[in-house]
Amino acid sequence: MRETLKQYKITYALIAINILGYIFSAFLSKNFIDIDTEVLVHMGALYGPITVPFGEWWRLLSAIFLHGGIMHLFMNMFSLYLIGRGVERYFNTVSYVSIYLFSGLLGGLASLYMHPASVGVGASGAIFGIFGALAGFFIAYKEKIQAHTKAFMKEFSIIIGVNLMIGLSIPSVDVSAHVGGLIIGILGGYAIAKNPKWVWGYSLAMMLLMVSIMRYLSSQYAQTLF
Repeated sequence: MRETLKQYKITYALIAINILGYIFSAFLSKNFIDIDTEVLVHMGALYGPITVPFGEWWRLLSAIFLHGGIMHLFMNMFSLYLIGRGVERYFNTVSYVSIYLFSGLLGGLASLYMHPASVGVGASGAIFGIFGALAGFFIAYKEKIQAHTKAFMKEFSIIIGVNLMIGLSIPSVDVSAHVGGLIIGILGGYAIAKNPKWVWGYSLAMMLLMVSIMRYLSSQYAQTLF
């Protein structure tokens, strides 16, 4: 057990942070099954009318560690448990954390653009990002591990397709954050798989992209909302 924890320390640490965040939000909501929306907003959920006009961009980070209900938490943590351990085998700590965070952050920005007046929480964008990172890794080495790549990409297509169908059929699920996180993850996974040192260039590029999107949203948000 101790060896497993050491081997997958980032994945288990992320799961622990998410669970602790949920327990605290459940305590404030006085409801362990469904979290009160007002509590989520106070704790740092993404909410366009507050996040963009008042420059509360820190919500992009805090929202990644908040969940709206016990099933929302369970599904995301189960996915993180399955996918995160695979990512931790192929990528170093800095690369894993960078892809996870930037996928979640830029997924949040995609959500703000597509759903300016909705309350957004959840690790889905970040989780889709690390799943995309695995896809990027297998694409980068497809010629060396053809059989594994073909099998993975088949499973990848099925899982992504099912998730997108579920997202499109359930109004409360934010597909834009999923797609945004997935794209960022694929780009990061492919680049870093080619050369682990490119994680710094990837991180810089993602920060510049975030700043550009924030500036755009700040200039356009008033028109979108009103």
